[in-house]
Amino acid sequence: MKFKITRRLAALATLAAAFVAALSAQNTTTPYSMYGYGILGDRATSMQRQMGSVGYAMHGGRQINVMNPASYASVDSLTFLFDMGADVSLLWAQDGSARNHATGGGLDYITMQFPLCRFMGMSIGLVPLSSVGYAFGNEIAHGTVENQGRGGINMAYIGVAGKVKGFSAGVNVSYNFGDIVNDIYSNPSNSGQTLLEHVMQIRDWDINIGAQYTQRISRDNEMTLGVTYTPKKSLHGNAWVTLQELTKESLPDTVGRIGVKGNYETPQSFGFGLSFRHERSSRWSVEADVSLQQWSKVKYSPIYNLNVPGAVVFDGMQFADRVRYAVGGEWVPKIRGNYGERMAYRLGAYYCDDYLKIAGNRVKEYGLTAGVGFHTPSDKTMINLGVEWKRRRAYPEALVGENYFNITLGVNFNELWFWQRKIR
Repeated sequence: MKFKITRRLAALATLAAAFVAALSAQNTTTPYSMYGYGILGDRATSMQRQMGSVGYAMHGGRQINVMNPASYASVDSLTFLFDMGADVSLLWAQDGSARNHATGGGLDYITMQFPLCRFMGMSIGLVPLSSVGYAFGNEIAHGTVENQGRGGINMAYIGVAGKVKGFSAGVNVSYNFGDIVNDIYSNPSNSGQTLLEHVMQIRDWDINIGAQYTQRISRDNEMTLGVTYTPKKSLHGNAWVTLQELTKESLPDTVGRIGVKGNYETPQSFGFGLSFRHERSSRWSVEADVSLQQWSKVKYSPIYNLNVPGAVVFDGMQFADRVRYAVGGEWVPKIRGNYGERMAYRLGAYYCDDYLKIAGNRVKEYGLTAGVGFHTPSDKTMINLGVEWKRRRAYPEALVGENYFNITLGVNFNELWFWQRKIR
């Protein structure tokens, strides 16, 4: 018993340390992240990313699915789940004849889930909503200019769900926080270096509602329909622009400030998924998802006052509705076979019309994913290792074309924390 308590304390200590590390994790290296709120995330775990980031209709007692809070009700009444993931991203970008290579990555998410009673489950965790990371420069007459950015928005959430027969419903209540920093360094050859910095500081709350209905077709087969909804809302926080002459060691001079509330919003969003699952001697499942985020109907009021020759600025940027299609599947050859037969094999694909529209050019991305789930000796904890190829570019003018190769790693701990041994 003492050993089990020590293991649990160690797991909680790891969770706390990972939360701190996640606040400074940098996962993005793309100039497209300088626009809007950056590159958006889909709240998918490493296992889901290996299946094209599907999840609206996904549920099960051995996995955490933040994409639809209704799934928390499927947790086993004796099980504690703890899932954390990280990734490494390799980028090849091309802008005309110029080519660039970059790497990124870091801690991606941390989640945990446990039962409240036989028909209810709860989950808490930290997942990224958006990320910003880029650095590039241009030569100008008599000098150079550099654009740099960092930060993003994180979601710390607590969710609860309940089920009645084949129907389950749940809600996530989240605290969204983070700083997005966009810097422009002007380096004239005949004078000192100047920094123009725009900072957006988000401190806000949000909710996400989900429902799932599972219909058993036969003893071995079932279908699940999942839906989610997030209402449109105004953000809270502050945004400001400062100007500073770095070579003179002067203090930043605030040249513009605006309250985020009433000027910056997040969209009304919908998610739909349909899955089919078979389980007998083998287990396999497939799912298809579609999501809609109505970014064209939100407010975004930048306060940029940029007069820096040669700088890449934000003029001409608009928001468009973000539509994402995804399909994925998982196959376990034999539930009670040898080690290789009990491994989970996954494939997926997706296509997305992103929310950014730059100078009339719509940003789009698509990708292919694959992965494997390895059991540990306990046969409950699983290590998920996956790969992803992604292509991002704008249409009709390509602007910057980007190819990504991502390696994802997740560890899904499965513990019987709520089982009490009988003493005779």
